[in-house]
Amino acid sequence: MKALRYLLIAVVAVIVLIAAAVIIATMVLDPNDYKPQIEKIVEQKTNLDLSLNGDISWSFIPVGLEVNDVEAKLDGDQFVKLNLLRAEVDFWSLITMSPAVDTFTLDGLDARLVKNKQGQGNWERIMPEGETRSTDQQAAQKQEPAPAGTPATTEEGGGEPLKFNVEEIAITNAQVHYSDQGTGQSVTLDDFSLNASDITLGQTFPLSLGFHFATNEPELDVVAQIKAQLNANEALNQFQMQDLDSSFELKGAAVGGKTVNASFTGNAAANLEQETASLSDFVAKLAGLELSADLDVAGFGDKPKLDGKLSVAEFSIRDLMDTLGQAPIETSDPDVLKKASFSTDIGGKPGQIDLNNLQLKLDDTTFKGSFGLGLANTAIDLKLKGDKINVDRYLPPKSNQPAAATASSDNGGTPAPGSTKAPPESDLLPLDTLRGLDLDVDLGLGELIASNLTITDIQSRISAKNGLIKVAPFAGKLYEGDFNVQATLDARKDNPTWKITERANNIQTLSLLTDLADMKLLSGAANLTADITTQGNRLSALRSNAKGDIKFNLDKGSFNKMNLTHMACQGIALANQESLSTTDWGDSTPFNDMHGVLRIDGNTLKNTDLTAALAGMELKGGGTVDLAKSDLDYEAGLRVVGEIHRDKACRVTKYVENVVIPVECRGDISGDPAKLCSFDGSRFRDTLKDMAANAAKKKATEEVNKAIDEKLGDKLNEKLDKDTSDKVKGALKGLFK
Repeated sequence: MKALRYLLIAVVAVIVLIAAAVIIATMVLDPNDYKPQIEKIVEQKTNLDLSLNGDISWSFIPVGLEVNDVEAKLDGDQFVKLNLLRAEVDFWSLITMSPAVDTFTLDGLDARLVKNKQGQGNWERIMPEGETRSTDQQAAQKQEPAPAGTPATTEEGGGEPLKFNVEEIAITNAQVHYSDQGTGQSVTLDDFSLNASDITLGQTFPLSLGFHFATNEPELDVVAQIKAQLNANEALNQFQMQDLDSSFELKGAAVGGKTVNASFTGNAAANLEQETASLSDFVAKLAGLELSADLDVAGFGDKPKLDGKLSVAEFSIRDLMDTLGQAPIETSDPDVLKKASFSTDIGGKPGQIDLNNLQLKLDDTTFKGSFGLGLANTAIDLKLKGDKINVDRYLPPKSNQPAAATASSDNGGTPAPGSTKAPPESDLLPLDTLRGLDLDVDLGLGELIASNLTITDIQSRISAKNGLIKVAPFAGKLYEGDFNVQATLDARKDNPTWKITERANNIQTLSLLTDLADMKLLSGAANLTADITTQGNRLSALRSNAKGDIKFNLDKGSFNKMNLTHMACQGIALANQESLSTTDWGDSTPFNDMHGVLRIDGNTLKNTDLTAALAGMELKGGGTVDLAKSDLDYEAGLRVVGEIHRDKACRVTKYVENVVIPVECRGDISGDPAKLCSFDGSRFRDTLKDMAANAAKKKATEEVNKAIDEKLGDKLNEKLDKDTSDKVKGALKGLFK
């Protein structure tokens, strides 16, 4: 017991002696006397030029140090400047081995960070050359085994918990300037202030933070105010942030010169030992856009597991763009882009992000489905079904200005005089990106209006794996019929190959062409099959390498805005040397069946077997379309095979039957379709000559017969008996014929 008492007396005596020494030192020693030595040591050990312009003072209770007006220069330029640094530690907390900082105050910090044109930062030149250690040397030192007898470092959570207490931390008027002389980029963080009080590990304490941030590229100013309640455990592996309340004011060219407000509220927590984190009641607002989230994360490695909800409240895209100072989106319908929202559940197994019960709304359209993303291989699995959408409403409005002439044709022709040279052709698809895709996309839509066409019951399945992309199928219903398209793109080689097959059944062409281009030239139920292949990754190559056949058939249709019967009857009437009496011919030509094959060979489309059955006529034709020149060269013929019309002048005689009445279609296919086709005048003249010659021969024969009957009949009857007379008249008629 006496030994214990003597030990306690000795400890108390040591403490008293230390306290007395500190008191005497603070009263006797003046730290300002050592400023020259401090400045000299800094200059010797670094490239900094240190100036301690203000006073240095210290205190005993609490143990504190205060430094005023400090400046450090580097190569003659200001590097760091400080108005005030004060640090005070409770003396008795040092005695009890649980340090408690009374106050820490930092005022007027001004740091200038500069990167020169060679890419070297001034902070890299603080230490003299030869005294900095390479990263490899530092890493090697870290890996050196500890000397024998050195206590091993405890694993996470195995050491004694840290006892740390701070009465107050205050940082005011701090600023940091960064500039890059190579790029011209500059960033400024100023008016920085931070205040926290009653900081004790394991207990909640308040924090307030404010700053101004500015950058010149893009030009943007941000003023921020942040408040929250923080908590960190003594092991520093659990953190909580509650009652986050922050506001941001944004200005500058990046937001169109306007003032935009943003805010974040909510709670967050993280457990580093268990690798978990969470967001609760989190709300982010920006210019009328409001995002809400509740999210739990388990696992910080490459296979995290997520569980939560995410939603964006209904907002106006137009108002958002205007508030952010962005140019308005021009659309054909000014009432679109006024309502949008999004919501989903977040889940999935570890390493997989699944968005379930996904719902996306845009104006009057609603999409529902799911989305999956594999974090390891970025595999995407998307299933989305929509009700209806009219994409024409979202397209730019049609311009009343005439389209500008193209600089050159697709086949590399000479640019028009006075025009600039067309830019070089670029690749259509990023092949390297396509090769890395892993997709399984299933899209559906109840009704789609595009280019004024109405398509219903759309189903589309897209898959991609190792550079092989397939669309099988893209199908739907179209104007009382249906279609099915399947396509394959093999991007595994630098010269990708394409294969497209299409089947269309019973599509009413009149309704389709009317809605598509206000074109009413053709009607009928269209059936089509197409098998096309091509190669390349540029539009010109795809056109040049295209090969395939398109087989078509139109059942019970008509040519509209052209009456081929009237045109044929005009020619027949001329041959008959008569005039048509009918005035109501109508403006269409019905047919029972029209079919043919369109062969694709590069930029040329060729058809040689067009056949259509018309009333009393048969239409046959053939020709080509040059896609590079947008030129049509087509000839057709109307062969008379029977009675065409009730008009007497259009009666079909044996001299008219089987005569071909020619039609030609020539011109720019991008022009007015109604002006493409007309009768072939040169060929029609030859036909008329033949028909007129036949008619003239017939008329001459009739006149001879009549003369024989009238002039010779009576005399022959007088001289010959009846049988002999008939034989003679027959011989004379044969002679004249």
